[in-house]
Amino acid sequence: MRGRVLLFAALLMAALPLSLTGLAQDDDIPTVGLLNIGHDSGTDLSVKGVLDVFQAYGFLSEEERAFLEAGQDLYGEKLNVLWRNAGHDIPTANLVVEDALDRGVDAMLTISTQMTQIAATATREMEDPPVIIFSLVGSPYSAGIADAPCVKPDHVGGSQFLIPYDHSVSLLRLWNPELERIGMIVAPAQQISVYGGRLIQQAAEELGLTVEVAAVTALSDINLAVEALANKGVEAIFNPFSFAVFVGTPLMQAVTAEHGIPLFALAPLFTFDGATVGAGFNDTYGEGVIQGRMLVAHLNGDIDISEIRINQSQNFAIAVNLDSAQAQRVEIPDELLEMAAFVIEDGVSNTGATRESPEVNTTLPDMPIQERRAADLAFLAALECTPEMIAEQQATLAGADE
Repeated sequence: MRGRVLLFAALLMAALPLSLTGLAQDDDIPTVGLLNIGHDSGTDLSVKGVLDVFQAYGFLSEEERAFLEAGQDLYGEKLNVLWRNAGHDIPTANLVVEDALDRGVDAMLTISTQMTQIAATATREMEDPPVIIFSLVGSPYSAGIADAPCVKPDHVGGSQFLIPYDHSVSLLRLWNPELERIGMIVAPAQQISVYGGRLIQQAAEELGLTVEVAAVTALSDINLAVEALANKGVEAIFNPFSFAVFVGTPLMQAVTAEHGIPLFALAPLFTFDGATVGAGFNDTYGEGVIQGRMLVAHLNGDIDISEIRINQSQNFAIAVNLDSAQAQRVEIPDELLEMAAFVIEDGVSNTGATRESPEVNTTLPDMPIQERRAADLAFLAALECTPEMIAEQQATLAGADE
C-alpha cells in the first residue's frame, strides 16, 4: 500500500508542471478542489452535473472544460480547478484531501461519503477552513459529517441522497414470495456500508427474512464472501453501498451465476455491471447539479453555506438485467419487469440507457442566465435554516442522547 501512495504522490508532482504550462495563476481567482472518490458511472455523472453548472454560469469556457476533462488541473480565466481522483482507494483519498489543503483551495467539492468524511475531519479544527460542498453522500449523520440538516460545521454543505430501504428490500418478496434467507456483503471500514447494511437487515427481518452477512476489506475478498454466503444457503444477495459494490459487481455476478443466486443492488446503474436488479436512487447527475448550484451561489456571494441546510434528494427507480438473470438461472416476474425504468437484454437496455449514461436526465434545461439564476436562488432559498429549525433539530439530538 505504501508503494501505491508514493506512486500517487509522484504522479501528482509529475502532473503539476504540465497543468501549469502556459497558464498564469491569479490570486483573485477562486481555486476549487474537485475531489472524486473514483471513476464509475455514478460519480462521473455527478461530476458532469457540476461542470455543466460551471459552464452554464460562464465559470468555464468550452476549451477550459475540455482541458479539465482530460484530467489536468485548470488555471482558468474565472476559476481554478484542481482535479483529483482517488481510484476508490481510501489512503489515496486521504492524500488527495491533504494535497488540496496544501494548495490552499478556497472550496472542496467532495464526491462520496468517504471523501467528504475525510475532508470534514481534516478541516474540523482549522480556523479558516475552505468550504466543503458534497454530493453522493447517503449517510452524512452516521458518518460524522453533520449532526442534522441544520446542525453542522459552518463550512460544510451539500446534498444527501435518500433511499427507501424498506421499499427496495420489499422487491425481494416480489421476486420470490417464498424467499427465506438472503446474504449481504458489508465493508466494515466504510460507514456508508455499515449504515446501509443495518437498514437492509432491519427491512429484511421485518419481512421475516434471515440475513447472513459476509465482511470484506479488499476487492480480493469478494470471491470468498460470495462463496461463504452460498454455503450458508442464501437465495439472493442484496448489498449496501461500498467499494466492493462499486468496483466488484462484475465479479460478484460471475460468482453468483455459478450458484444460481440473483444479485440485488441499491441503484439501477449497477445493472450495467451485472446486478440482476437495481432498486434505489437514480439521479446522480442531479446531485452534481445541486453541488454546482451551491458552489456558484457561494462564489457569487448569494448564500452563506453556514445558513443553508443539507439538501435531501429522492428519486427512486428500478432496473433489471435479464442477461444476469439468465446466467443465474432465475426468473424475473412480469410485475417486477413492468415496474422497471429500463431492462437490459442481450447487453442493451430497452430505453437507450447505457453504462456511461444510465439516467434519463443528464443535461441542464436550456434557459437564459437570468432565469437560471433566479431558479437556482429560489431552490437555495428553500434550504435556508431558520432559528426555529435549528432549535428543533438541536432539541431532537439532545433528546436522543438522553
